Amino acid sequence: MKIEIVQPDGWKKPKGYANGVVLSGASKIVFVAGQVAWDAEQRIVGRGDFGAQFEQTLRNIATVLQAAGAKPEHIVRLTVYVTDKQMYVAHAKKIGVIWKDIVGRHYPAMTLVEVADLLEEGALLELEATAAIP
Repeated sequence: MKIEIVQPDGWKKPKGYANGVVLSGASKIVFVAGQVAWDAEQRIVGRGDFGAQFEQTLRNIATVLQAAGAKPEHIVRLTVYVTDKQMYVAHAKKIGVIWKDIVGRHYPAMTLVEVADLLEEGALLELEATAAIP
C-alpha cells in the first residue's frame, strides 16, 4: 500500500495534520469507533485534565489499532471532538508532544469539532480514527 499526502500547490503547509491522504493498493481498512479517556475498566482517566485525557484517548486508539494488526502510523483520518476548543488550543504544545510520542511525525487528514457534550460523563474529548494497513 502506498500513502501519499496531498498538499495543493501554493497552499501553506498545515501544522499537525494533512489536507488530504491518497491510498493506493490498500488491502485492509480499520475503522476505530470514538474513543474517550477511559481505562480497560471503562473508568475515565485524568478527570478535568485535557492533556492526560488526550494521551489516554490516543493510547486507546493505538491499542485498538494494534488489536487489528495496525500501527498508529497507519492512521489516515482522525476526527477530534472536544467540549471546549479553547482548552484544545491551550494544550496544543502538550498535544504535539503526546502525538509525537505515540504516533511519531505522521500526520493524517484531521478534523476538529467542538461539541456541546459527549456521552461519557467527564470526557473532555473523543477521537475517531480510520487506518489503512499495508
